[in-house]
Amino acid sequence: MSTRRDEDFTAYVQARLPWLRRVGYLLCQDWQRADDLVQTAITSLYVHWRRARSMESIDGYARTILVRAYLSERRGGWARRVTLASPLPDVPGVTPDADDVLDVRAALAGLPPRQRATLVLRFYCDLNVDQSARVLGCSAGTVKSQTAKALGGLRRALGEPAAGPGPGASAEPGGTEPGGTQPGGTQSGGSCLASPQPGQGAPATVWAAPGKRTGHG
Repeated sequence: MSTRRDEDFTAYVQARLPWLRRVGYLLCQDWQRADDLVQTAITSLYVHWRRARSMESIDGYARTILVRAYLSERRGGWARRVTLASPLPDVPGVTPDADDVLDVRAALAGLPPRQRATLVLRFYCDLNVDQSARVLGCSAGTVKSQTAKALGGLRRALGEPAAGPGPGASAEPGGTEPGGTQPGGTQSGGSCLASPQPGQGAPATVWAAPGKRTGHG
């Protein structure tokens, strides 16, 4: 039974590691730190693998572990002690409008950790307000206010005109409800991996595949 468990876990991690790294990068804006976060997340996932396999969506369970590991790290003093004041820039990948991508990525990096996590969950992982609230461990109202503040921060950083939240502030960022189908389906992990949908008011370039440093595949 232990051998079968290890095989199932290894197969899942091998298939979903690129996705986990992308989510980790969007959260912390650094490939080395993203790898550390992913390592922490998959270690916890292995410990709770029996429970994870019984969940409706293993992707959702793994994503929750990853986001909470990031927020826990940012709350601790360790992150402030070891974070470099002038991190080395990433090498941009080959993509159209590379300058816009870098500008939006820098604006995202300037947001407070919880606001950044909220945007990643809402507009990259395509979660609705209630699903994001469960991951973040807060109320739906807090998710809405954090989303509005984060989008406002992005607009200010990018020099765009300020805009009110409007009637669509609490609307769903995408048309599908994540949390059901496993990799290869049309929900949850699929929307978070294949072709993420930018949300209302969020610049599309923020969700472009990030450039990778040499040696990180």
